[in-house]
Amino acid sequence: MDWLDTLLLLFISFVANLLSALAGGGAGLLQLPALLFLGLPFSVALATHKVASVFLGIGASTRYLKESKLNVTFIALILAFGLPGVVLGANVILSIDDRLSQLALGFLTLSLGIYSFFNPALGKDMLLKNQHFMGWLIGGGVLFVIGFLNGSLTSGTGLFVTLWLVRWFGLDYKLAVAYTLVLVGMFWNGTGAITLGMQGQIEWSWLPALIVGSLLGGYFGVHLALMKGNVLIKRSFEVITVLVGLSLMIKNI
Repeated sequence: MDWLDTLLLLFISFVANLLSALAGGGAGLLQLPALLFLGLPFSVALATHKVASVFLGIGASTRYLKESKLNVTFIALILAFGLPGVVLGANVILSIDDRLSQLALGFLTLSLGIYSFFNPALGKDMLLKNQHFMGWLIGGGVLFVIGFLNGSLTSGTGLFVTLWLVRWFGLDYKLAVAYTLVLVGMFWNGTGAITLGMQGQIEWSWLPALIVGSLLGGYFGVHLALMKGNVLIKRSFEVITVLVGLSLMIKNI
């Protein structure tokens, strides 16, 4: 990559991770398609994106842990059910045709944008629910499925975790985002990166720009979310997800 491509990649990574930190997931909605459009095969782009996404978790956690205290039960649930799904999904994705993977990515991206558009006020207040054995079991089962998607398609799965924590367990948006950025950003994506890295190929020369963009985007995205709110950014995020999803689907039909 020449210096112009490196600057472009840094900018895309910063914007993608800034929006992800604001919305509680979704860095892959912009960053992964950007890697595909710049010429990486899907499996290589996915592994490279996974490594960079770990640094989104680090950057966001640096800011978020100053404001939020995480519950050990939720931490155990998200890791115990989610990580096996991540490993399974990462092993499955490398056997799927690139074109089919990109079509699925486009469809999932488009679906997330539409869903987010029709749910503009999720998690305003905390009202804990389903805090019993069956509630934990069902909630964990869905987290396993989301973990599988995280390991395979990776598009917006952090946002799915955020929405599930809000919808099923009654967390407010701010706390749900904190769990997502810390646990999905670092541990789920870290596990996926290791699994894919052992089987696929990571484009190491692209990582410095992606890592810097992830660290800075994660930190400043959380800072904006805590200080200013994110109504305008959320709407922009929805528009971008729909456009990216449509672009990927049209390209691969």
